[in-house]
Amino acid sequence: MKIVLAEKVSPATLAVLKEEPGWEIVTADQIAKLGPGGLEKELAEADALVVRSAVQVDAKLLEAAPKLRVIGRAGVGVDNIDIDAATRGGIVVMNTPGANAVAVAELTVGLMIAMARSVPRANATMHAEKWEKKSLQGSELRGKTLGIIGLGRIGLEVARRAQGFGMELIGYDPFIAPVIAREHEVALVPIDEIFKRSDYLTLHVGLTSQTEGMINATSIKIMKPGIRIINCARGELIVDEALAEAVRSGHVAGAALDVFRHEPLKDSPYFGLDSVLLSPHIGGSTNEAQEAIGIQLAMQVRDYLKLGVVQNAVNLPSLSHEEYKEIAPYIDMAERLGLFLSHAVPGNLETIQITYAGRLSQGKTELIRNAAICGVFANSEVVNRINAAAVAQERGIRIQEDKKEFTTGGSGSTLKLTLHSSDGDASASATVLHRTSPRLLTYDGIDIEAPLQGTLVTIRNHDVPGVVGRIGTILGEHSLNIANFALGRSTRSQRVPQGQALAVVQIDTQDNGHAAAAIEALRKVEAIASVRLVKLEK
Repeated sequence: MKIVLAEKVSPATLAVLKEEPGWEIVTADQIAKLGPGGLEKELAEADALVVRSAVQVDAKLLEAAPKLRVIGRAGVGVDNIDIDAATRGGIVVMNTPGANAVAVAELTVGLMIAMARSVPRANATMHAEKWEKKSLQGSELRGKTLGIIGLGRIGLEVARRAQGFGMELIGYDPFIAPVIAREHEVALVPIDEIFKRSDYLTLHVGLTSQTEGMINATSIKIMKPGIRIINCARGELIVDEALAEAVRSGHVAGAALDVFRHEPLKDSPYFGLDSVLLSPHIGGSTNEAQEAIGIQLAMQVRDYLKLGVVQNAVNLPSLSHEEYKEIAPYIDMAERLGLFLSHAVPGNLETIQITYAGRLSQGKTELIRNAAICGVFANSEVVNRINAAAVAQERGIRIQEDKKEFTTGGSGSTLKLTLHSSDGDASASATVLHRTSPRLLTYDGIDIEAPLQGTLVTIRNHDVPGVVGRIGTILGEHSLNIANFALGRSTRSQRVPQGQALAVVQIDTQDNGHAAAAIEALRKVEAIASVRLVKLEK
């Protein structure tokens, strides 16, 4: 494995990666010595790229990294990474949310205290050799109402600290369970009530179309006069001109801002407003947070390259190690099922329908979905489990997913894959036995249990005597040993009319010539309608 660290990381971060035997680690200092084009040169054989915020990982840079599998961003924001280009290239993009939660929460509380006690002005007057004690009388946080918009890791860390000051906590977050809010003594209320009741308002949400500009002239009018606003999340959450005007009018008593729409901050309406505290995006800038971020990212990159475990990915759902272990056999099975069925598509593929049943339907299925698509496309182009859905979308193929709580036939979890094409459909379902054995359960509506492993010969034949014996004879004549022979007969199926049967034969072979010759011989048997050879991994 080759890991390129395009920006400086801590010694502890470096140590996590250097512990892996045989891994080549290229540091930012080594890249700098190569001069212009040094990063592109090192990326030519790289498996992983680690950046902070300075390096722009755009489509052009990614063209220089044909083997890249993962990009790690030390921090939360990924604005410097072309996510779409990475996804199309099958590259996982990971960040490290939460590693700096304590640092941001502490700054939030510190800014609240600074506003309540006019600490910046007190410091400035003292350095100007002035003693203005009487004009610096402040207020306590105790008994004040703190409104928290966004109760993720940082919002809850703020709540924990605010409890110690005796504040009343109210919060708004449609994506948190009420029980979690209660555990942190936060009363969940509508967002308008947050605006109306808060003495202090702190923002801890991501940037979406719903949250952009949420602090604006309209919402400020609802707010309690004298409110103080803290933003350590995203600058785009606030309409700057509206907030600046509210501060000038006195409706908003103060604001403390650590993030801005455009950084570094220039030509801001906040300049010259003493009631607005400004800091240069230092929320996560503590020694402890940066160390934690680097170590967490190194471990995420390591676990993905070694184990395939995806954590904190922005272009793929994240799984814990335990979650990954639970679904890993089904990811493998899904890709095998897709590959098995890809040979049977009768026309141009239009829709891939995936149905999860049983326990599979209750968990995260995106990786299973992508694996199935990857299998379907395995014989057409370079597709992997990261870019599979994106490739399907680019090719105009619709992906339809359905989930059913129960299965039929006693299997704990099953996956059904149906390929809809311009000339008809093909479908099959499968499960995993004993967590190690992927098994075909149905094929075009016919029950037929067979292994989804090794080299398979699928045969459609008329349900007449002598066919099974003839199949065995031909395979034997071509020195092909039968490892498993599964049969199923049709009673009613759109693709397989009544009176036809299916056979899925697993053969032991490493000799493509023998297998190909046997296939041709089988096709000459009058009772056999079609024969396909499917090669799956062991």
